[in-house]
Amino acid sequence: DILTISISKEGIVFFNMDGKYNRRELLSKMGEKYGIQFTPQETNSFAVLSSLGVPIGSLKQFLTMAPEERELVRQPGIPSDSLNNELADWIMLSRTTNPKLRIAIKGDRDADYPVVKNVITTLIDRKVSRFNLITNMEKGS
Repeated sequence: DILTISISKEGIVFFNMDGKYNRRELLSKMGEKYGIQFTPQETNSFAVLSSLGVPIGSLKQFLTMAPEERELVRQPGIPSDSLNNELADWIMLSRTTNPKLRIAIKGDRDADYPVVKNVITTLIDRKVSRFNLITNMEKGS
């Protein structure tokens, strides 16, 4: 019951939600919202992805790749800025898919602050006031 939003040091936003059945339902809802039909094979691929970092418009193409090909692709991230905030839709539809979800933001300590701020603002704007921040502990000297 955990939704994780990860932010790389390059400011790339990734999304992951537990539960392959919930993920299948979520993909169906996103497809409906954006007018995209996903095949059963694409849905199965999505259900077992470790995390996702591509815009919805590129998702179909990404899911048709073999798993080893996907690992070689540099994912551009899920749009989360004020002009194009697909992350907001992923969050809202995830919460309707699994109302028990707990949300965590995992950020690289070198992550670009404005990206982290955009993600937090997106959560707050969607009435999500409880979430966890996950950071790595610094190594002692």
